[in-house]
Amino acid sequence: MIETLGLRKQFGAKTAVDGLNLVIPQGRVTGLLGLNGAGKTTTIKILATLLRQTSGTVRIGGLDPVKQPHAVRRRINLIAGGERMVYARLTGRENLWYFGQLYDIPGKVLKPRIEELLELVGLTEAAGTRVEQYSRGMTQRLSIARGLINDPDYLLLDEPTLGLDAPIARDLRKVVAELARHGKGVLLTSHYLAEVEQLCEHVYVIGDGRHLAEGTPAQLIAQTGCHRTVRVTVSGLTPEVEAAALAFDPAVRVISQDAREGGVVELSRPGDVAGALTMAIVGAGGTLSGLEIAEPSLEDAILALNDRRAVAMTAGAGRQVAR
Repeated sequence: MIETLGLRKQFGAKTAVDGLNLVIPQGRVTGLLGLNGAGKTTTIKILATLLRQTSGTVRIGGLDPVKQPHAVRRRINLIAGGERMVYARLTGRENLWYFGQLYDIPGKVLKPRIEELLELVGLTEAAGTRVEQYSRGMTQRLSIARGLINDPDYLLLDEPTLGLDAPIARDLRKVVAELARHGKGVLLTSHYLAEVEQLCEHVYVIGDGRHLAEGTPAQLIAQTGCHRTVRVTVSGLTPEVEAAALAFDPAVRVISQDAREGGVVELSRPGDVAGALTMAIVGAGGTLSGLEIAEPSLEDAILALNDRRAVAMTAGAGRQVAR
């Protein structure tokens, strides 16, 4: 497995990663989530031996990346969306051959693997074209093939589907799930949270480099107390209708108050409140033109965790000032 204990990384006075404990076992896709600046990419670069931690320990398959970087690099690979990880003046096939040589892969193994990977990412026809003529999506697809060239035990994915067309992104998700089923350890960061919910059995949520929560996507949603949201679109949102909605539950949010064009009444609560809320609105003279019921999502959970962290930090700062 990949394991970190008390992982910390500082850039001058800024602490990017602050005491993270992570476990990424083989045979599972593990998610690492957080808002921008949370420390996700820094963590992945440490695991990929591109950065050295300030303190704490890292073990990858029992190996120390600081003392045994070459041995670690043979067992891992990194796919990072939005970053150039291939050579523009080489063709797609030449890139894969070059990176395969860096891993000392025998030619009789490397040649068929290159063709398999080119087919996997849909670049067989463009394999002889220089990468400088590729589109952004094609370049990213080649980066995915490059990341699989050494058949790694552990795959680090930092926004891997960024810039990819939907069919290619879908195919990549299938590949990632299959890799995990065959025993590979995968660490995934992504802003596409539906992707995370689909792939990840376990998720770590971090903020300002610190651990906020962990669990399955369903457990994280339950831990944060996020509820289903009822959105009622009302034609003729009069003051009487608004008052009835607010009287139904103080947590009701009225998004628009334009009586002529109507508006939206929104409520997040446990249980099924849609029927009772709509009856209260109709009873006050409102006309319903739409009804949506949204189950709580992983995005809701992450935002709730970060809101709690912000409140805790503000309260802590207030106590320090009071002293």
